[in-house]
Amino acid sequence: MSDASEYAHDYVYPPVVAGLLTAFKVLGLKLRVEGAHHVPRSGPAVMASNHISHLDFIFVGLGARQSRRYVRFMAKESIFANRIAGPLMRGMHHISVDRSAGMQSFRDAMGALRDGEIVGLFPEATISRSFEPKEFKSGAERLAKAGKAPLIPVAVWGTQRLWTYDDRASLKQRGVPISVYVGEPVEPSLRGEAANEELRSQVIQLVHRAQDEYPSDGTGQWWQPVRLGGTAPATPSEDPSDLG
Repeated sequence: MSDASEYAHDYVYPPVVAGLLTAFKVLGLKLRVEGAHHVPRSGPAVMASNHISHLDFIFVGLGARQSRRYVRFMAKESIFANRIAGPLMRGMHHISVDRSAGMQSFRDAMGALRDGEIVGLFPEATISRSFEPKEFKSGAERLAKAGKAPLIPVAVWGTQRLWTYDDRASLKQRGVPISVYVGEPVEPSLRGEAANEELRSQVIQLVHRAQDEYPSDGTGQWWQPVRLGGTAPATPSEDPSDLG
């Protein structure tokens, strides 16, 4: 079983995290992590987050550092095929997702949970270009239920300013605030669609809190949702009025 005592026995993950933290320090990123105590120090768990940046998995993973845990993320197969990223992803024991063979990915994630690991995923399945949570697919809830693992909602904010679909995002920016908010696990008695809706509701609440407490004014900015006075695009499937 994976627990805090095995933290030091993951050979690829630690230097990757150390390198990233050094890079963040060079960039002067202002990282804020709230609610990290909700991540269990041992045993299986599923962390499910909103998705606004190509870098979200890095910052969601940092939400588990206080508990001395590593998160095994479910990521699209094309990343594993990359000659640079692929070996790192495999070395960190992330989980490849082939959308044409979803059951294998589910089985691999279940194997990680049985080993006492934390599995991370993004229920929206793709980056939200409006930066508001879209509809959630049911994979996180089904995985948590099958693996008898707590389902932990997470919100990230500010990461879209570093690397997303908009070409105004830039990793060269200095001093960007990045927020990671971890919430209480979804009530375990909830099942199916009720659990999925509760997960989405909690993620939305965390996102709104992160937005409200964000130290930079996003009025008129491309990275701020229309709902908050920004100019991020809102598509019909991402109508801010549907987000509460």
